[in-house]
Amino acid sequence: MKEIKNGVLLFVVLSLLTGVLYPAAVTVLAQLIFPWQANGSILYGSDGRAIGSSLIGQPFSDPKYFWPRPSATTDFPYNALASGGSNLGPTNKELISQVGERVKTFRESAVQGPLPADLVTASGSGLDPHITPEAAMIQIPRIAKTRHLSEDVVKDLVQRHLDGRQLGLLGSPRVNVLKLNLALDAVSTG
Repeated sequence: MKEIKNGVLLFVVLSLLTGVLYPAAVTVLAQLIFPWQANGSILYGSDGRAIGSSLIGQPFSDPKYFWPRPSATTDFPYNALASGGSNLGPTNKELISQVGERVKTFRESAVQGPLPADLVTASGSGLDPHITPEAAMIQIPRIAKTRHLSEDVVKDLVQRHLDGRQLGLLGSPRVNVLKLNLALDAVSTG
């Protein structure tokens, strides 16, 4: 009987520690030290309305915006509840067809030259909010023409929104598409 009592007591104590106290402490620390990140890194429009998270890709297909990396999530693109890749191999006919359609879409929008892979292939998570600087630069002529802006103005905007390597050596330079498109709207309307 003593073993059962000790087992139940241990269960209750560990449940309180790992199920209540530890998560509460982590939440409080996150709110104190990293409040913006802990609350989802939400970006707001000029009207104060939440637009989206800077950490999750958003669908943009209008020619006046920079287009993001494609999403392979299920149900709908950039579905944060269904993060994951398509698991289609490089010789899979379905993937080849998808990439072909994406290339066709870019060519129909007058994008010239070799297309960076990140514009026609989905990331492993299907939620990548960034594109490479090359993927942004190749879209500048289309956006400048659609918005009646000079290519230099749009190029300067891309340069100002370029994120370097993390800690100066990890990862690759990248551009957050949502942040860039919000800045593009501000330039066009401001």
